[in-house]
Amino acid sequence: MENTKIPDTGKSGDIAENFEMVAKTFRGLEDVLSGEVEDIGGLNIRKGTRAVFFSGNKEVLYRANFHLRTALRILKPVFEFRARDENELYKGAADFDWSLMMGVNNTFAIDGVLKSPYFNHSKYIALKVKDAVVDQFRAKTGKRPDVDTDDPDIRLNLHISGDKCTILLDSSGESLHRRGYRTEASSAPLNEVLAAGMIMLSGWDRKTDFIDPMCGSGTIPIEAAMMAYNIPPGIYRKQFAFEKWPDFDKTLFESIYNEEYPEPDMNPRITGSDISPYAIRMARSNARNAFLMKRIDFTVTPFEDVIPFGEEGVLVSNPPYGERLKEENMRAFHTIIGDCLKKNFNGFSAWLLTSNLDALKFTGLRPDRKIVLFNGPLECRFVRYSIYKGSKKGRHKGDTS
Repeated sequence: MENTKIPDTGKSGDIAENFEMVAKTFRGLEDVLSGEVEDIGGLNIRKGTRAVFFSGNKEVLYRANFHLRTALRILKPVFEFRARDENELYKGAADFDWSLMMGVNNTFAIDGVLKSPYFNHSKYIALKVKDAVVDQFRAKTGKRPDVDTDDPDIRLNLHISGDKCTILLDSSGESLHRRGYRTEASSAPLNEVLAAGMIMLSGWDRKTDFIDPMCGSGTIPIEAAMMAYNIPPGIYRKQFAFEKWPDFDKTLFESIYNEEYPEPDMNPRITGSDISPYAIRMARSNARNAFLMKRIDFTVTPFEDVIPFGEEGVLVSNPPYGERLKEENMRAFHTIIGDCLKKNFNGFSAWLLTSNLDALKFTGLRPDRKIVLFNGPLECRFVRYSIYKGSKKGRHKGDTS
């Protein structure tokens, strides 16, 4: 059996050595995420399915967690081996010296991800590796580390593809979409990572008007404001998992955390509205938690009454669909959306996320771009309508959107 130990991050203070990392994301956001990884200094960037692979040093690892808006978590591969049954799986995991990663007084948890004909239960494979870890400690010290699935000191990810088993350190802990500002949420809140990805895919220049006329608890406008004012998504987090690692460099992370970010040359007008007063109360509460109340205008306004202030801009929204909107109301609702876009949003690019392509036919508009995205397990389309003044022939010169 071939076992491979992947180099660690080095001693505290040594950030020169590069190592491999994996940034997980939603399907459809891989291109956006790879661009973000490049911006923070990631090297050897390769796109996968729902993942971006790259290399970098400890500083890049910290920046990835702190700055990447479209990453769900950052994983660091530490050990690889081959296994085709539970005995080989146990032996492969037992061959690794787990004292390099944790002590008997640490807590740990293991999450399993499985795509293999040799194994059929992700929780079972995680349990076998857990047994290998605790048995090794018990044999060497007479004691064992405890499992804590809620808030472990060390969180591991076991990924099995075919017979290739990879054990990865989870440097993020709680999913990175949990920024920390959203304490109020509607019944079907949009994931913050997906919201950020939608804004990036829209091509918004962070200068023109930005509108979400069905904003719910305010996730899309808040993420837009964070981008416009260069606020890192990790600024509100209480802790990342790497802060519990033995080689955590507190001085390095504090230097990243305390960096100053330039104010934008222009202050874009960012607005969020919703027909529900309760939703707007939640949105304002979340914006207050993000210290963005003065950066976003929230109003209780039906979509048909929303009038943009500027002559051009970007609209991004996640309107009700599927279970959130009864079928008999679908046609009327999307007819209203189409009429309002044509009437009030000339000069805008309007982007809508939906899982119901048939409903879009009732807008009376033809989308000029469709992007496949996943909202959790739900396959959706992120569609763009370019709303021109008069007709397509009358659009501004140089507009290639």
